[in-house]
Amino acid sequence: MQSPINSGNVSSDNLSSKRDNLTFGFPVFLLSESIIFVSFFVTYTLLRWKNPNWFPAGVTGLDIPRAAINTAILVASSGVIYLAERAIDRHKPIRFRRLWLLTAALGMIFLVGQAIEWRNMPFGLDAGLAGATFYLLTGFHGLHVLTGVILLLYMYFRSLIPGNYNAGHQGVSAVSLYWHFVDVIWIILFLLLYIW
Repeated sequence: MQSPINSGNVSSDNLSSKRDNLTFGFPVFLLSESIIFVSFFVTYTLLRWKNPNWFPAGVTGLDIPRAAINTAILVASSGVIYLAERAIDRHKPIRFRRLWLLTAALGMIFLVGQAIEWRNMPFGLDAGLAGATFYLLTGFHGLHVLTGVILLLYMYFRSLIPGNYNAGHQGVSAVSLYWHFVDVIWIILFLLLYIW
């Protein structure tokens, strides 16, 4: 007899195995991403520490107010995705979808804000260590935000499939964990690049 939570030829053992793989594999993936970012943070810190005249001539610092607004948008998106996860836990798919899309929209607003900041920067990628590290760090993070927005939209469209989350919503939890990871990385970048 087929389980009511599965369709097709998927056995409950196979479904459980996939859930276990996601539960173990995704945090391992995030750990590997963390190692990459930590190596960037350490490199940036050492370079900046050894170079007292960090910014190019005529530049005294970065646009902290604009970056703070962008930071607030990204941190707010973490709160929204948390509420979306709670909605799906409570079997409220409409609320989940609205909050999930709002999270994606906030991510896109962050990316637009980042693009505007890049366009108005008083120095370019070729402005020595300051330019190279700034654009590398913010660009690499921006790529992760873009990936997060794509994952958010993918999971949104999956939520439109009737009964898709009857057997659990580990994919939603994984994307949410990824989004929180991206937010924490940005907070560290904000402190390193803008405040220090």
